[in-house]
Amino acid sequence: MKIILKIITPEKTVFEQDTYQVTLPVEGGEVTILPGHEPYIGAVKAGEIMIRREPSAPEESFATSGGFVEFHENSMMFLADTAERADEIDIERAEAARKRAEDLKLERIQMDDEEYARTAAALEKELARVKVARKHHNRRGLSLGAE
Repeated sequence: MKIILKIITPEKTVFEQDTYQVTLPVEGGEVTILPGHEPYIGAVKAGEIMIRREPSAPEESFATSGGFVEFHENSMMFLADTAERADEIDIERAEAARKRAEDLKLERIQMDDEEYARTAAALEKELARVKVARKHHNRRGLSLGAE
């Protein structure tokens, strides 16, 4: 038995395949969905999505900035704000974007609440991208410098 998984962003369908297991970042930790799981609807926060196509297969990782997931009768739809494969993340660009977002957050004195919320969300997204990219590259034995 498999899960029919679709990961969709506003721009495109990022992933659409049968899988054995999906682990998503949610408030308070992670949730892992296996075939036959109870129906589930919830918010997904920024972090790493881990997919295993077969029980003994290696995990595939995606970085997400959050979204909503619905699971019912072995069909999962994840409507993501953003989602990208770990191996497609340019770590230097992600680090630079994270640094810019951190610098903007430090300038909070000059921001209104809405602008600050956007900046904090951008920082959370970039932190997730960097974390997932580093983990992916480290699994493959590639050196990325300081952790």
